[in-house]
Amino acid sequence: MPRAVPAGAWVRIFIPFALGYYLSYLLRTVNAVISPAITGELDLSAAQLGLLTSMYFLAFGLAQIPVGIALDRYGPRRVESALLLLAGLGAVLFALGDSIGGLGVARALIGLGVSACLMGALKGFALWYPPERQSSMTGFVMACGAMGALTASAPLEAAMPLLGWRGVFWGIAAAALATSVILWRSLPQEAAAGGQGSLGAVLKSVGAVFVAPAFLRFAGSSLFFVGGFMALQSLWAVPWLMHVEGLALADAARTLLLLNLGMLTGQLSIGVFGVRMARHGVRPLQMLHVGYGALLLVQAAILFGVGPVSLLWFLIGALSAVNSQAYLAASNDFPREMFGRVSTSINLMVFLGAFVVQWGFGLALDLLRTWGWAMPQALRFTFAALLVLQVLSYLPLFPRLWRRGQG
Repeated sequence: MPRAVPAGAWVRIFIPFALGYYLSYLLRTVNAVISPAITGELDLSAAQLGLLTSMYFLAFGLAQIPVGIALDRYGPRRVESALLLLAGLGAVLFALGDSIGGLGVARALIGLGVSACLMGALKGFALWYPPERQSSMTGFVMACGAMGALTASAPLEAAMPLLGWRGVFWGIAAAALATSVILWRSLPQEAAAGGQGSLGAVLKSVGAVFVAPAFLRFAGSSLFFVGGFMALQSLWAVPWLMHVEGLALADAARTLLLLNLGMLTGQLSIGVFGVRMARHGVRPLQMLHVGYGALLLVQAAILFGVGPVSLLWFLIGALSAVNSQAYLAASNDFPREMFGRVSTSINLMVFLGAFVVQWGFGLALDLLRTWGWAMPQALRFTFAALLVLQVLSYLPLFPRLWRRGQG
């Protein structure tokens, strides 16, 4: 049962978690704008750039199950503040890096270091806020993540001539250290109640989640819708805008800013109207049906060049806000006490999907270029392949189609 809300909770609880998730999303998407500078300085191929950027997602995803167990046993104050020190170390190593190997290790450390920023916030809200406030708190903290993505677009591009990409990461390292200290000093000192049962029993229950049909029907959409959006937002949107749409880097960064503004708008809308929609019988799965269906149409319009570029990318960001409903929709078919394990398992699929799509994009582009394809055509083909995978993963979200496939 959640504790009574501590005095000064907005300052002591929400703001520290908001800072952590802001930093997490900033680090997730920062390479989209700095990638031309890194590619030019280190002479990276598309596959190398995709692998480098996706190391964040691989480390983040692999950390989800251990992070979920640690949050239950030790509480968000200890876990998130400690991990953010690793994020700061990773940022320092990235600023000093001069090879693909060194930068990859640094990027993985960053991903590990921010891997508790969202789940730690959700755990903290469950500990220190009553149930009726958790939906809005989650929407607002995710909006702070969107603000981190906003920072990593046009504002970052404007700062690049002054700071350079290495200077950016020195600043991020300082911010990670400061956020770690703020979390440690501000959050209430009570730890979580502690994980129930032995570690072996906990791991066995996690394994049962991964083979449950109720989980598997959401696995594909988590990989290719949520993970695919992250791969585009954090890297491949800018090359698409530059090579396919013919925009300069500054204009591409401004379009990325619109995408992130769309995401902020969508998250705030869910935060404000989510409870009201639930009272009118709108379920998380229904939100996924509508949001993902519309997202497929918008992405098809981008692929075929139909409609205003700025509006279409804004809509991608706004519609991506339904991604947060995947955690709730998947958990609805499990006992309430398994929410943490199911949500971290979904998060694992999300970040593995981001890793696979981001690296796979680069591999496909390099292969198609060796076959003589021009970059715009290679990008269109690769984007179309992602769209096909999304359509295939969309179908199991409809119960009748899923039961027919299982039967």
